[in-house]
Amino acid sequence: MPRLSEVIAELDALWPPDRAEQWDAVGTVCGDPDARVGRVLFAVDPVREIVDEAVSLGADLIVTHHPLYLRGTTTVAAGHFKGRVVHDLIKNDIALHVAHTNADTADPGVSDALAGALDLRVTGPLVPENGLGRVCELDRPETLADFAARAAARLPATAQGIRVAGDPGMTVRRVAVSGGSGDSLFDAVRAAGVDAFLTSDLRHHPVSEATQRTPLGLVDAAHWATEWPWCEQAAAQLDAISDRHGWDLRVHVSKTVTDPWSSHHTSPGAPN
Repeated sequence: MPRLSEVIAELDALWPPDRAEQWDAVGTVCGDPDARVGRVLFAVDPVREIVDEAVSLGADLIVTHHPLYLRGTTTVAAGHFKGRVVHDLIKNDIALHVAHTNADTADPGVSDALAGALDLRVTGPLVPENGLGRVCELDRPETLADFAARAAARLPATAQGIRVAGDPGMTVRRVAVSGGSGDSLFDAVRAAGVDAFLTSDLRHHPVSEATQRTPLGLVDAAHWATEWPWCEQAAAQLDAISDRHGWDLRVHVSKTVTDPWSSHHTSPGAPN
């Protein structure tokens, strides 16, 4: 079995840490570089449920997209839920490695996986300067409603589901996609001249302004759902590396839904 340091070197080649945003916290959170790795679990969030799953699997390494300590910390005391994660990882000899914005801008990266999940043909990056997002084409035109239904059918189910802004009957041929929060990318989306934009965490005012300015169709999925396809893509990449080196790693993708929203209710609304 390879050492953790050998596996991390290959992961850093896939998602170079120097491609991460300055505010980000990527890389290895805990783990002995000389420890042997035989089983790896990929997930979006480094939360307690994922650690429990890794312990049950007998995993030696968890690779997540989201950082454990994005804003830093002064303690890993087990009385706090993040500290408990660290304690459980160390007690069970499980390493944790994070690839966040360095995986967003990689090629292939998070948005390539999102496009692949929707069976879209990628034609280039949405933001050429840093490789963020992807511009894609559909095999044949379809309505915005049909495109949203495609997203609902092919992305993991969440309480939020899929929200749509724009004319449901409009024709969609070219789309932009960006895994994770995407409402800072509207200028790039407009410059790309696409018919629709699929992302997550869209806020009221940016959506209102975007739909008033242009007939752009917007498809808003849950943050977790737009990034989960990367786990499958990343696992396949590590499988290929393992085969090349003769490592015989056992690579798993967590199907545990760690989207924080647990239910969705519709209401007739308050009386006028």
